[in-house]
Amino acid sequence: MSHVLNTIDDEISRMTTSLLQQQRQDGSWHFCFENGTVIDAYVIILFRILEVPNEVLIRELHDRILNEQQHDGCWRLYADEEGGNLSASVEAYYALLYSGYRQSTDEPIQRAKQYIQSKGGIGKVTSILTKAILAATGQMKWPLSISMIPLEILMFPTYFPINYFEFSGYSRVHLTPMLIMADLRFALTAPHAPDLSDLTDLRNVENEPTVQGYQEMQDDILSGRSRLLGNPRHIHDTARMKAEQFMIERVESDGTLYSYASSTILMIFALLALKYDKQHPLITKAITGLTAMQCRSSGGKTTIQNSPSAVWDTALITYVLQEASVTDDHKSIQLAASYLLSRQQDKTADWSIHNPNTAPGGWGFSESNTINPDVDDTTAALRAIRSLSTTLPTFQESWNRGLNWVLSMQNKDGGWPAFEKNTNKEMLTWLAIDGAKSAATDPSEADLTGRTLEYLGNFAGLDTKHEWINRGTKWLIRNQEKDGSWYGRWGVCYIYGTWAALTGLTAVGLPASHDTVQKGAKWLLSIQNSDGGWGESCQSDRLLHYVPLGESTPSQTAWALDALIAVQPKPTPEINKGILRLIASIHENDWRTTYPTGAGLPGNFYSHYHSYTYIWPLVTLSHYRSKYGAC
Repeated sequence: MSHVLNTIDDEISRMTTSLLQQQRQDGSWHFCFENGTVIDAYVIILFRILEVPNEVLIRELHDRILNEQQHDGCWRLYADEEGGNLSASVEAYYALLYSGYRQSTDEPIQRAKQYIQSKGGIGKVTSILTKAILAATGQMKWPLSISMIPLEILMFPTYFPINYFEFSGYSRVHLTPMLIMADLRFALTAPHAPDLSDLTDLRNVENEPTVQGYQEMQDDILSGRSRLLGNPRHIHDTARMKAEQFMIERVESDGTLYSYASSTILMIFALLALKYDKQHPLITKAITGLTAMQCRSSGGKTTIQNSPSAVWDTALITYVLQEASVTDDHKSIQLAASYLLSRQQDKTADWSIHNPNTAPGGWGFSESNTINPDVDDTTAALRAIRSLSTTLPTFQESWNRGLNWVLSMQNKDGGWPAFEKNTNKEMLTWLAIDGAKSAATDPSEADLTGRTLEYLGNFAGLDTKHEWINRGTKWLIRNQEKDGSWYGRWGVCYIYGTWAALTGLTAVGLPASHDTVQKGAKWLLSIQNSDGGWGESCQSDRLLHYVPLGESTPSQTAWALDALIAVQPKPTPEINKGILRLIASIHENDWRTTYPTGAGLPGNFYSHYHSYTYIWPLVTLSHYRSKYGAC
């Protein structure tokens, strides 16, 4: 036991020192938020079409994409993705040719071509973003799943069975530019654009999933359009203008749409469809914003982040440093807390449509994000400033606004969503779009509900005697899987959800002896690897059941251990073995340490947070020391 504690003390000291040294002068931390090659590919294509004079960045993105190609010619979203990923491979192939640094006769391009053809060609891609980029650049027709949604949907009143604000905020900012382009049948190519027609004979044939209930949803949309009063042509033109304004009103100060690279790229194409000049300030500023999203990925390659994670990283690191015993009056904590205070949002934005009469008070994920707060970032920031809020009036006011906002965001079913309250209309998941179930709605999730309960219990002092806590607790109990796990939406995946649920339930007073807690802990122990760690494949969120990775990752090992520490009154041999494996993994540098454990869209988008190598191991080691140090 003393050996374990001594090793833990050494690691806490080392990681704490390293994090303090990496803090910026304004108090923030900026770690890379790595998202595969998808955004890199889109940026190359966009920059070539717009003739953006940034050859250095284009070449660096080209090199990074090429470096990620597998021996069989494909690209993968994660290391163990069987058979590769067709959508990612098409994007990469297209971007490499568009860059001008690869020719169709080059060996890597030939291998990629053979892979794509073996999978049926571009007519078989499933990612709606891939389809949108291909359609916008003239390589395929606009997908029926997009072109059959009329722009008039933006005009539907909120009392209609389907209206635009029933879609999640994330889907709206991506869907809007796609609807504009599809409506105008927009396609734009550069003079030396690649021709993908030889990839498949089926490029103009729709290959979209048939989703049960889709026709019913389509009928409701058409019925809603028929109820709009006025000349149909005028209504349509008004809807198009409304869509244009929808985008413009959500452009952040850095020029990006909603602070996402993906929606910003689509917006630029939509503006071009609307006849904006390539040099229009909205477009040039958006290009500047996209360029600023670059960072160094694993191996020192340049990549474009979809949404830089500065606020998220800073909030979590500030919190974990305090858990590791860095005092409140330490200069780094003071600086970080002031930075977070400056990032608290004060605008009444889209989130208020389903949550009226609530004062703004949330935080967003990215530094430029001023209108799209979320529950997870808000509770992370509130954890970070909790100690200062007890002594400084400015932080107390901030804390109160944030706490009130989080409580107000609870869904009517008792759980918590990410961005918007009560946006879980099942009909929208019937869209014939891959990933619609996750992208189109923003339902209560176990990870968000568990993390919120953990904050409310450990930091706000609330327990099941309070209505919010009681309802949230019941939601988690109801939504536990039969095997004892919980599904996590924003991390991979069942380990993440189970960690959040168990730490949340114990924080609000559910006893460790409760059947729900015991089942969760037993499940975690049942999937522990022989080396003492934990690892879960990204396939889990696609198949909707736990899929072992076969190896251990630092963040997933840390999550599992932190959950067990919350449940177990004393350290067990399994926990101690896991701790030693966790410490060993911190010093390793291979595919397991860079495996994506952040989730965005099942089967389409995963993230490797560079900060997670520090944050979650440090949280777990600190919690082990504080709970078991006297044992």
